[in-house]
Amino acid sequence: MSEYDYDLFVIGGGSGGVRAARIAAGYGAKVGIAEEYRYGGTCVIRGCVPKKLFVYASHFAEAFEDAIGFGWTTKQVEFDWPTLIANKDVEIDRLNKVYMKNLEAAGVELHHCRAELRDAHSVRLLGEERHVTAKYILIATGGVPNIDPALPGVEHVITSNEAFHLEKLPERIVVAGGGYIAVEFAGIFNGLGVETTLLYRGEKILRGFDEDVRDHLTAEMKKKGVDIICGEVFSKIEKKDDVLYGTLTNGEVLEADQIMFAIGRAPYTDGLGLEHAGVELKANGAIKVDEYSKTSVDHIYAVGDVTDRVALTPVAIREGHAFADTVFGGKDIKVDHSLIPTAVFSQPEIGTVGQTEAQAREQYGEVDIYKSTFRPMKHTLSGREERMLMKLIVEPKSDKVVGCQIMGPDAGEMTQLLGISLKMGATKADFDATMAVHPTASEELVTMRTKWSG
Repeated sequence: MSEYDYDLFVIGGGSGGVRAARIAAGYGAKVGIAEEYRYGGTCVIRGCVPKKLFVYASHFAEAFEDAIGFGWTTKQVEFDWPTLIANKDVEIDRLNKVYMKNLEAAGVELHHCRAELRDAHSVRLLGEERHVTAKYILIATGGVPNIDPALPGVEHVITSNEAFHLEKLPERIVVAGGGYIAVEFAGIFNGLGVETTLLYRGEKILRGFDEDVRDHLTAEMKKKGVDIICGEVFSKIEKKDDVLYGTLTNGEVLEADQIMFAIGRAPYTDGLGLEHAGVELKANGAIKVDEYSKTSVDHIYAVGDVTDRVALTPVAIREGHAFADTVFGGKDIKVDHSLIPTAVFSQPEIGTVGQTEAQAREQYGEVDIYKSTFRPMKHTLSGREERMLMKLIVEPKSDKVVGCQIMGPDAGEMTQLLGISLKMGATKADFDATMAVHPTASEELVTMRTKWSG
């Protein structure tokens, strides 16, 4: 009989924790998992999934307009925010149940409560007022939205958490932030007819992305009616008669019905009792881990956003799976965090894999750039002045494609497949030798022959 209640106890029922629990249980481990909110985690419950549903909803206004150029006569259409919220909630409830069902089917014991470390091998279950022991413990609590607690009036702002549950659609909103969450929500609200302002402290939105992508998205968002203000932040926020007044550092005052902060996310480690077990943290509160996701304590591991490596759901899933394979499956698996394809569901959509041009030049010196901007075929009849961007970054000595940037319809779908090509080490010659699929936007990726000299 084991000296522990569980072989593995997982704190956090998001994508990474759930995957680890299921795989470990599949290897015969006795597994328990605790989640204080809802199973599925940030991505499923109040992140990627509901956000993508909102993005779909926001596309229809342009779709109705575009239809006219194809001969459709569109009658008056109306949007109802409560209907979207209600239908979204039904789907999220379904997914929550699916996650729990899959865990139970794998033999994992579920605890619907907050869990905190009591010592190196025991966990206190607050909702059940007891503690359990485990040979291994996995921390997978994810992250939480940042706010500025020192900002006067910060109690009046919302984050992405609350944006999914607003009782009514605001007429005016200011989204503070310049990362992918900020630009995605700016596109969502703008597409749903909200007067939208994007406020970012930096010089240019989407820090860390390719410069051409940053510039192209800025131009396209402005075309769509989003007011983008860079180089400014709020100095205070006041509320009078249900109207918010956000004063900027330059003295300008922005009026809005809602102000949403999307200024990044922080690892959710506060109050977990990590100090009781001797788990070391980084300066930003993230859990320090090695290449196997092991913390400073041999039998305690951490995966996903709580480690502040790459804050993407598929990465957390891969890390959780690799942990379970290594610890319980007898395998030796390290997660490769390079060449991760990713999408930003901005409007237009972005897909990117590999290096930016700046990163490639820093590593290789000279690089070859192949770039094209063009009007998607659909818009030749719709009349919309939206342009796509495609860019390949090539290391000339090996001819290897080291980066690809796409902006336009279905960019994320294309990038998933490009991720395979780049992972396999595809060269520009491989791209050139691939037959084009015509007429598609993606054929541009295999027909660009002239090096960019701009």
